[in-house]
Amino acid sequence: MTRTLSDFAITRRWPAQHADRLQLYSLPTPNGVKVSIMLEETRLPYEVHRIDFSAADQRTDAFLSLNPNGKIPAIIDPDGPNGEPLALFESGAILHYLAEKTGKLLPADPAERWHATQWVFFQVGHIGPMFGQVGYFHKFEGREWDDKRALERYVAESARLLGVMDAHLAGRDWFVADAFSIADIAMLGMVHNLIGFYDAGDLVGFERFSSVAAWLHRGLARPAVQRGLTIPSDNS
Repeated sequence: MTRTLSDFAITRRWPAQHADRLQLYSLPTPNGVKVSIMLEETRLPYEVHRIDFSAADQRTDAFLSLNPNGKIPAIIDPDGPNGEPLALFESGAILHYLAEKTGKLLPADPAERWHATQWVFFQVGHIGPMFGQVGYFHKFEGREWDDKRALERYVAESARLLGVMDAHLAGRDWFVADAFSIADIAMLGMVHNLIGFYDAGDLVGFERFSSVAAWLHRGLARPAVQRGLTIPSDNS
């Protein structure tokens, strides 16, 4: 028997008003906005559910039934492979899935597709963890630590990673094949958050990375990116 959305435990906590649409469970964090930007760029119909960290929604049995790791974003696509619903977590995997599903934002050339994939892995394995640690030690609880060696380590590594990005972007508009792709989506929210919400631009010497700054400006100028950065809203 084919499963439906109502067979997923999470939909009893966050009911679907539009059962034919992809269901997004998220917050507008650097990881969360990867998927909302992707959905806005592809114009794939979706319904968003706000996972409230202040209420510990991510630790409820309902949410853990979808993502046992208790992190956002996560999705359920009622029209998954072979017409079966697909539940999926991990933002990088969701980006690839949506690119494959829609045929958008992933290069057609096989070699360039792998190049896009490598930059998504670069973000997941390096940019996300390092920038997040800068945020923790610069803005959140870690700022109270008297020993600043941890902050200094993560600042130095984040600056190194920005240098890697800057060298690659020199003379390029986008990360892969001179076309906006999931490689760019994966990193836009991260860099925007680092110099915005984390207020760590001066700390990492962001002004040195002119190619990254120009790329960020181009990315933020895209209407779908601007919409995606605020989804889900406080009223979702």
